[in-house]
Amino acid sequence: MVQLSTSVCLLGCLLGLFLLAPVLMAQTPASMCTPLKTLNDSLSHRRRYMKHNFPINYTIRVHQKEVFKLTNISRMKLQVVGLDELVLQRLWFQVNQGVLKKIIRVMPERHPSRPYTAELERRFRDAEGVFVQSHPAEVFQQDLPETIQDIWDRLTEEPDREPDSNWRFVSPKSLLDNFCHTMYCLFSECFASTEAQQDYCGVSHWRKGRKKDFQPES
Repeated sequence: MVQLSTSVCLLGCLLGLFLLAPVLMAQTPASMCTPLKTLNDSLSHRRRYMKHNFPINYTIRVHQKEVFKLTNISRMKLQVVGLDELVLQRLWFQVNQGVLKKIIRVMPERHPSRPYTAELERRFRDAEGVFVQSHPAEVFQQDLPETIQDIWDRLTEEPDREPDSNWRFVSPKSLLDNFCHTMYCLFSECFASTEAQQDYCGVSHWRKGRKKDFQPES
């Protein structure tokens, strides 16, 4: 009887791990695609609202870790062997949360781009809410790799405690370009093309995209 109970317990544990594993390993739950595509609809207008409505060469002050580019993702994958895509997705949300707040903060109430940016932030929060709900709570309690944790800590540090050397001046348009390109890279399943397979994580893809108007902006 003891042996039977032990066997049943072990079988139950293994079955539980088996059922949980696909959830933990899944890179982009299908439920994420609708809010991300809605977010992308807003991002397609970023040129009009983030470039044309600002003075030439206008920049805002952001933390160097908020300048989150495709090259940063490639570098982290090289630094951390077997880096889970989910960890990078969590970091993407943390980075761009701060980016959107900083862009909104510099806009007066009557700035022509403020309603657009406020709506973009709302859609971003909606996507973040779905992201959290799409994964078991245990996922967000796991320790982050040291390299990622260091970035996370810097992003959440009090600004006054960060030295001037850790800050950069970047245009709002460039920040939203990074936002868009890294979204495609980290959630590529939601933006699959009917044409040949696209390497959204490759810088060359976006250079070609500009020539072909891959991301039409009005």
